[in-house]
Amino acid sequence: MVRHMRRLATVAVGALATALLSLGTAGAASAAPNPAPAGVDITGVGLDAPLRLRADTQPAHVGAVIDQVNFLGQTGRPTGPKPADLGPKYTVVVFAGETAQQTYDLYPKAVGGPRVYRPAKQPDARKISAGWFLGRLSMSETLRTAGVPLERQFDTVSGGAGGGERVLPEDTLDPAKDLDDALGDLQRLLLLNVGVMLTITVGLAGIALLIRRRTR
Repeated sequence: MVRHMRRLATVAVGALATALLSLGTAGAASAAPNPAPAGVDITGVGLDAPLRLRADTQPAHVGAVIDQVNFLGQTGRPTGPKPADLGPKYTVVVFAGETAQQTYDLYPKAVGGPRVYRPAKQPDARKISAGWFLGRLSMSETLRTAGVPLERQFDTVSGGAGGGERVLPEDTLDPAKDLDDALGDLQRLLLLNVGVMLTITVGLAGIALLIRRRTR
């Protein structure tokens, strides 16, 4: 059963890689019925040697990394963030079988959110424009899970293979802290109301006294 499930996962990742490799190619032929096993190589900060992932042994990791770049459009932004705001760079090369097909530069810690840069020069020599793209929120955790030495990111939860959604920080989930904060807010609100009532009462008393003196 485990071997059968791994075979199915490998086929699915191969199909995903085939779909990715067909992006930007005009008049592409229909995909082959048995796509070559996909894979990715990752190089960058903290990696002494390329991190090699292949679909036949690590289909989940390969699929998750490919999903970080398979949504890019034909045209990206011509310029990206300032170099000082990009953070560590990780180059991902997508393979079909043993043949390199595409390359991307990923910046999971960029200021303002993850970024992807697609160079115009690609291993498969296809014509495509260079461009910058906003990356998925799950980029850092996806790379970390795949083996890249990145710190764990607690403000993002992976939504399957790629994608993600923001969640509340852990300290906001403390019920005791929430109760203390609520009681403190209530106390301040009551004091404010008492102050307002005293101010109104004193003001009315002063007005009444002034009217009484003038009517004598």
